[in-house]
Amino acid sequence: MIDRNLNMSLIPGYQIENQIYESASTIIFSGQRIKDMRPVTMKVLKREYPTSAEILRFENEFRILRSLDSEGVIKVINLEKFSQRRAIIFENFTGEPIRNLITDKGFPIGEFLHLAIQIAEALGQIHDSNIIHKDISPSNILLNPKTGKIKIIDFGSSTSLSHEIPSVLAPNLVEGTLSYISPEQTGRMNRLIDYRTDFYSLGATLYHLILGTPPFETQDHLELIHAHIAKIPTPPHTIDKSIPLSVSDIIIKLLAKNAEDRYQTCRGLFADLENCLHQ
Repeated sequence: MIDRNLNMSLIPGYQIENQIYESASTIIFSGQRIKDMRPVTMKVLKREYPTSAEILRFENEFRILRSLDSEGVIKVINLEKFSQRRAIIFENFTGEPIRNLITDKGFPIGEFLHLAIQIAEALGQIHDSNIIHKDISPSNILLNPKTGKIKIIDFGSSTSLSHEIPSVLAPNLVEGTLSYISPEQTGRMNRLIDYRTDFYSLGATLYHLILGTPPFETQDHLELIHAHIAKIPTPPHTIDKSIPLSVSDIIIKLLAKNAEDRYQTCRGLFADLENCLHQ
C-alpha cells in the first residue's frame, strides 16, 4: 500500500520541504536535518509496507554509495528507518535530471563535450571501485545548470561484482532503463555482464544528449530489445552535419554490440573526448 500522505509526514530528525521527483517506488524530497539545519535530499520508499526486494535494493544502493568517493557521484549521509520504511539521506545538490534539460536538437557541441568528459571521469571512478552501475541514463545524471557540474545517481541496480550472469526476463523486469541498456543486459545474448555494459548505456545517453533523441525509439518493448541486440544506430554526424566525425565515432564505438568492440577503459574514452574538446 502506498501512503498518499507521505509528503505531509516527518522523517524522524528531518524536516521535509519540497517534493523533487516521484517514481513508481520512491519519492525524492528536499529538506533539512533538524539537529544542525543541514540542507539534505531524501529518497524515501513510497509503500507503507515495502517488499523485501525493495528494501534489499534500497540498502544495496546505500552500501554501494557509501563506498564511493567521487565528485561526480551523489554522496550519502545516512540510511534512516522509520515505521516499516527506509530513507536514504543524501548531500544537498542543486540540479535536475539531465533528461529534463535536453532540447529537441540536443546540447551544443562544446557544452556536450564538457558534460561527456565529466560523466566519463565519474564513471571511471565508479569502475575503479569495482562497481558496475547498470543504469546509466539521462534520468540518472543530475546537472546543475549554473555550475555545469554533474552527479551520477540511482545505484539501486548496481553491483560490486566484476561481472554477473544475466537472466532472461520479461521486458518490464529487465534491470536498467530500456532505452539505454546494453545488448548483454537484456539477458538474450548468453553473455556475462561486466563494466563495459555501462559504456553501451553511456553511448546511448550521449547519443540522446547530442541529438535530442535516443538511438532507438519505439513504444514496443520487445522491438526495443531487438534493436539493442541487432540494429545498428544511425551515426550522429549523418543526422546533424554540424557534429564532428570524431565525436560521432566515439558514440558509435560505445554503442558496439559486442563489449570487446567498445572502449575497454574510461581512460581511453576520457582521452578521446578531451582531444575532441581541444580540437
